[in-house]
Amino acid sequence: MTTIAAFCDHCGEQLAGAAHDDCARRRELEPPRYCGRCRRRMTVQVTPRGWTAKCVEHGVLTSS
Repeated sequence: MTTIAAFCDHCGEQLAGAAHDDCARRRELEPPRYCGRCRRRMTVQVTPRGWTAKCVEHGVLTSS
């Protein structure tokens, strides 16, 4: 089952009806800050080899 993101993972705002072009450009260089499914702020750890972002509700995302 695939869940579609309802929120921007960079700014945390709703995706519907809003332009997120700046957020998309920033996400090319930065890890996500918000969970796209529940809008919670995630714990992000950046290392020389990549990043991990953890949502307490939906688990861990990694750059690899």
